[in-house]
Amino acid sequence: MKRVVMALAVLAVLAGGGIAYQTLILASAQSQTAGQPRATPVVPVVVAAARREPTPVRLDAVGTVQAIASVAVKSRIDGLIAEVKVRDGQYVKAGDTLLLLDQRAAEAQVRQMEAQVARDRAQLTNAKRDVNRFAPLVAKDFVSHQQYDTAVTNSQALEAGAKADEASLENAKVLLTYYTIATPMDGRIGTIGLKAGSNVKANDLPILTINQTKPIWVAFSLAQSDFPAVRRAMEAGPVEVDVAAPGDSEAPEKGRVEFFENAIDATTGTIALKATFDNPQERLWPGEFVNVSVMLSVEEDALVVPQAAVQVGQSNNYVFVVRPDSTAEMRPVQVTRNVAGKSVIAKGLEPGEQVVTDGQLRLSNGSRVEIRSAERPGKPGSPS
Repeated sequence: MKRVVMALAVLAVLAGGGIAYQTLILASAQSQTAGQPRATPVVPVVVAAARREPTPVRLDAVGTVQAIASVAVKSRIDGLIAEVKVRDGQYVKAGDTLLLLDQRAAEAQVRQMEAQVARDRAQLTNAKRDVNRFAPLVAKDFVSHQQYDTAVTNSQALEAGAKADEASLENAKVLLTYYTIATPMDGRIGTIGLKAGSNVKANDLPILTINQTKPIWVAFSLAQSDFPAVRRAMEAGPVEVDVAAPGDSEAPEKGRVEFFENAIDATTGTIALKATFDNPQERLWPGEFVNVSVMLSVEEDALVVPQAAVQVGQSNNYVFVVRPDSTAEMRPVQVTRNVAGKSVIAKGLEPGEQVVTDGQLRLSNGSRVEIRSAERPGKPGSPS
């Protein structure tokens, strides 16, 4: 038992000595490193210079393509569709025949009225001959005045009847044209709802719809604060508008602002505008959403930096400026607008100053930086 107690005592002494030794070693190490300055890490960054260059003043919005004219084609009379002359989705021009209705009864009525008019003209011609014959005879009392007056009255009545029948004939000819349904304008038709053999009623459901696609409108809205600038630009001349449809890799379609609405929407605080586009290739389609860019003017001496350099803070925008001693300075800036990947700076920078475009997340005010060149996509050895 005494041996066990002595062994435990020896172990306790050794453990205490080890703890004391480690404490002394750690204290010595800390005292040695406390007086040495801590090395500041160098952050690799990519920079670009702020410079002045001509920059467009433009407003961006999302718009909707609208047909300038849309016509729902209906029949003006009851009838049977005899022939459909177009197909679904076809482009048609003004005056092209769309549908033919069964017009045999109408043609017969026209021929009947033509015969009636021919009969009236023959009777009127004979009545005028009687008047011409009786005129010299009544002066010599060979014919009574009553007979002469009767001949004149008969001639006048037949002339009035002929004119009435001629008017009826014209009306019948007009009704005959209703059996041929033609397009009133250039445009593209949609789905044809009724086919040959179908019965139609006057002013019933549309048979088909035609949308004018060349030229075409794009409707969009701008904030009411932008409205004065738009008005000034329109007073100076045509205001150019570019639109690009999502998924269309070709150059934007170019048009011009046609008009703006006569009132500002009090609910949204926006003003609605419409721009006209020739749309020769029909790249713009009714109902399509497009990106709209309104070109107001060009600022010849704007100070710009890459848009990637501008960071959004809690109270303002800021950039990191690389100072001559290779340290970063966080500086607030006032951004006027963003155009084609560039930010126009109104306050906070001077031309030629270097701003960080990549690596900002690792920076703080006063961080040391190392400027590196931007990696070009596709360069050998660079990540794709």
